[in-house]
Amino acid sequence: MPVLPGAEPYRHEGGEVGVLLCHGFTGSPQSLRPWAEYLAARGLTVSLPLLPGHGTRWRDMQLTGWQDWYAEVDRALRELLERCSQVFVAGLSMGGALALRLASKHGRAVSGVVVVNPGIKVHGLAAYALPVARHLVPSTKGLVSDIAKSGVEEVGYDRVPLHAAHSLRDFFRLVDTGLPQVTQPLLLLHSTVDHVVPPADSARILSRVSSVDVREVELEHSYHVATLDHDAEQIFDESLAFIGRLAPSVGKKGSTTGG
Repeated sequence: MPVLPGAEPYRHEGGEVGVLLCHGFTGSPQSLRPWAEYLAARGLTVSLPLLPGHGTRWRDMQLTGWQDWYAEVDRALRELLERCSQVFVAGLSMGGALALRLASKHGRAVSGVVVVNPGIKVHGLAAYALPVARHLVPSTKGLVSDIAKSGVEEVGYDRVPLHAAHSLRDFFRLVDTGLPQVTQPLLLLHSTVDHVVPPADSARILSRVSSVDVREVELEHSYHVATLDHDAEQIFDESLAFIGRLAPSVGKKGSTTGG
């Protein structure tokens, strides 16, 4: 299947500091593309992969599960680790959960974690219905483009494949179990109004990680897809400042532009 316009993966060869960006469930790299290009323009090496089953049509996602999505970001991280002296992981929504899982598994190889409106649990009745419902109906109505800014659209699926959603539930449980193994510096940004992920998810992450260096930022003017919303520039600036503090070579003339 051809990839939807705008949903293509993105890669930029920059300097010795690398950043892996992970997009969300039923979403695509398009939701993080401006962030990726912002970091690339400032000399960082950036990897923004397209997760298996995403960016084409929702039926393709029915055939994939969390193991496929995690394997793709793990592969991308290993590529960056071979190429860069320091690597950071970041993500939006489920991409935040993927970033946290990578941090818990790779330990000191990951220098820091940035998550935006991270999801950690499937909430409500849906969580209990999924094991049975996925065998009865293939999909349910999705929620894309939860964006306050007018005229901005997210490239993603308007249907949620239930087999994939069930796998997501299992993955969230794994990530939650591994949160105490997350020790890296953490920057967590979350919207005060989010129609997809409740604030309880961010609160749980902050209460369970073992990170000592933690910064929490509230995004007051954006909904769930904050990376395409009114607070996008704040997210980009905060993440660059966070990375720059932990990787002092960032921003110094001639230090991040070489191959």
